[in-house]
Amino acid sequence: MNVAALTQENASLKAQLAQTRASLAEHQAALAQSEEARRRLESIVSELRREKFGAKSEKLSPEQYNLPLEDIEVAQGVLDAAQEKAEAIISGKSGAKARSRNRGRLPAHLPRVERVIEPESTMCPCGCGEMAKIGEDVSERLDVVPAQLRVLVTRRPKYACRRCSGAVVQAHAPEHVVPGGLPTETLIAHVIVAKFGDHLPFYRQADIYTRQGIVLDRATLGNWAGRACFHLRPIAEHMARHLAAADRLFMDETTAPVLDPGRRRTKKGFFWAITCDDRGHSGGSPPIVLFRYAPGRSGAFAEEFLTGFRGRLLQCDGYDGYDRLTRIERAEGPWTLVHCWSHLRRRFVKLVRNAKSPIAEAAIRQIAALYAVEATVRGAPPEDRLAARREHSAPIIAALKPWFEKHLSLISSGSTLAGDIRYALSHWEGLTRFLEDGRLELDTNPVENAIRPVALTRKNALFAGHEIGAENWALLASIVATCKLSDVNPVAYLAEILEAILNGHPQSRVEDLMPWNFRKASSPKPKGIA
Repeated sequence: MNVAALTQENASLKAQLAQTRASLAEHQAALAQSEEARRRLESIVSELRREKFGAKSEKLSPEQYNLPLEDIEVAQGVLDAAQEKAEAIISGKSGAKARSRNRGRLPAHLPRVERVIEPESTMCPCGCGEMAKIGEDVSERLDVVPAQLRVLVTRRPKYACRRCSGAVVQAHAPEHVVPGGLPTETLIAHVIVAKFGDHLPFYRQADIYTRQGIVLDRATLGNWAGRACFHLRPIAEHMARHLAAADRLFMDETTAPVLDPGRRRTKKGFFWAITCDDRGHSGGSPPIVLFRYAPGRSGAFAEEFLTGFRGRLLQCDGYDGYDRLTRIERAEGPWTLVHCWSHLRRRFVKLVRNAKSPIAEAAIRQIAALYAVEATVRGAPPEDRLAARREHSAPIIAALKPWFEKHLSLISSGSTLAGDIRYALSHWEGLTRFLEDGRLELDTNPVENAIRPVALTRKNALFAGHEIGAENWALLASIVATCKLSDVNPVAYLAEILEAILNGHPQSRVEDLMPWNFRKASSPKPKGIA
């Protein structure tokens, strides 16, 4: 073969090699994408399994998992009882020595029922005669009297003059939520709180009353709650007026399945929660929760519910439906969104669980440092909180953003971790606004905590019967949740407020009926009581 032919063949081989290398690079890139897609799908499947079957807690520290399990405590109780019995047999005494436990003192407001256990004989064994009392051992144990239904009998005597056949005097019958009906206002309050505060649907409550020999169907209980809802509407409206005057609000939403009779299935509605809670910076405004029902999750509903509100700061999650609030024209100016670090942390927690990502674990540690700073200023005045944040939190924030950007450039753009980092960077302005105002919180936990009981009630009740029922549900849940925030017994509150309204309490003094102005029905919890 001549030189020209060899040169041509060499060039051909080089071209084939270059083509093979390019093809190999394409296949490697496709393989990398396929592998990333596989990992992403595995992460999604793992997350779905965890959502359905796994624990919901986001705590990662081993020390935080040391909460005792109920089954373990039951087993420990069996062992303790067996040991005490053995010690009693060995010692030959009727009772073993009491174990040292720090139960604390029982609340002073609880009624005391005393019993005195005297010895079988107080005569001296030596024959000296009657022994003298030199002291006593006193123990207090917590007892319970099972809830009892009772019948409230009301008599209205009639009086007439024996000398003439004139006027007959009789006291007017008191007004009731159910005129001439069975329940007292206290019973109706108990029914409402049992459902909207303790997550007991009406059919379960009906079963409880049946065990007491009282047959009440769920429709009757619902009718009672509906009548109370009618009378309580001015309370909820005045709460809304208070909320409208707040400078800073929290907002969140959760699903609310509603029965759709025509289609023989449920349709997805939403409960929107609007909260004002200034206790984090010792503010003077009362804590309030207001639930509203909407047939969808569009940001248009958020705009509708906030119409007439005078605040400018809205703490919310990263749902893009809230973005429209920053573009609306108001006399107070558009809303300023303050985003939630807890939602961002939740994303990295899922990655640590599912993929054991060291980058996500490092991000969680940085966010934990921010929360450690917040713990030191919880309840402090806004100016003190702001000073501590600028001194301790601002350097963490300043280092965290370039750290996110660096890692984003090094990892696959299609990975879950990259998506979570892009979420953080796209919401960075809202996430860092807490460095500008000491009244702001690091997260939206106040509204999430308020909305959680609604989600539990929804889970137990399955769905609302119709949209009007969902709106009434939201009204009653708002009052019960606000009572809890004000440390007020909701049963006592509703019973007393319903009686006041029925007795003609003037509308001009509705402020007196607000939960935060109600007498504290629950005594302060003494130290040592869990």
